[in-house]
Amino acid sequence: MFDHVLENGKANDTLQEKIAALELVVDDLPVVIIVHNLETLGVEYMCKRGLSLLGLTLEELQNLGSEYHGKYFNPEDAEDYVPKIMSLLQQDNEVDTISFFQQVRPSESHDWKWYLSSSKVFVKDEGLKPSHIITVASPIDPEHHITSKVNRLLEEKNFLRKYNHIFASLTRREKEILKLMALGNNSKEIAGALHISEKTAKTHRRNIRAKLQAQSNYDITRFAQAFDLI
Repeated sequence: MFDHVLENGKANDTLQEKIAALELVVDDLPVVIIVHNLETLGVEYMCKRGLSLLGLTLEELQNLGSEYHGKYFNPEDAEDYVPKIMSLLQQDNEVDTISFFQQVRPSESHDWKWYLSSSKVFVKDEGLKPSHIITVASPIDPEHHITSKVNRLLEEKNFLRKYNHIFASLTRREKEILKLMALGNNSKEIAGALHISEKTAKTHRRNIRAKLQAQSNYDITRFAQAFDLI
């Protein structure tokens, strides 16, 4: 047991030494730096810039534990980057990094803001298993010329994620008709193209609009484009 205490102390010293080294330069970097504890899933360290953005002290942030993630980050993004982080940990490589987009906001009254983040293993325990990861998060400048393109891609990604279950619920025939609707075909033209009655075509069109909760032809076209039907 005494040996175990010594080992834990040694690992902790290594973590604190690395954090101390970070603090020598972190204020000069135009990014937010976070160190996560993999055992508690909470924050071990966050630079002053990040704490200021959230309006918290480090102690307040640490007291949140794992609740920190759901409070400040869009959980829908986590569906994409959490598996990447898990894969990184399984590879057990201190050199490899992963990069991902995530949305952050200091409170529900604020709009989401996009960040480009990169993570890697920061510290291993005495058993040589990753115990902490470090993440560097950089805000995406809304004034940069490429930002509008990035935002369009991210908005489409969010659209796909939000409506994927609806697309999956469409039958093969409904997807065929949705494509023709998006191309501007009316019920008579759809009936002729698919060799069905005009009445059946009208019923399908009505059901599709109801499933998609489409209010206009724009909604139909956007949905078809997002899911590569046209």
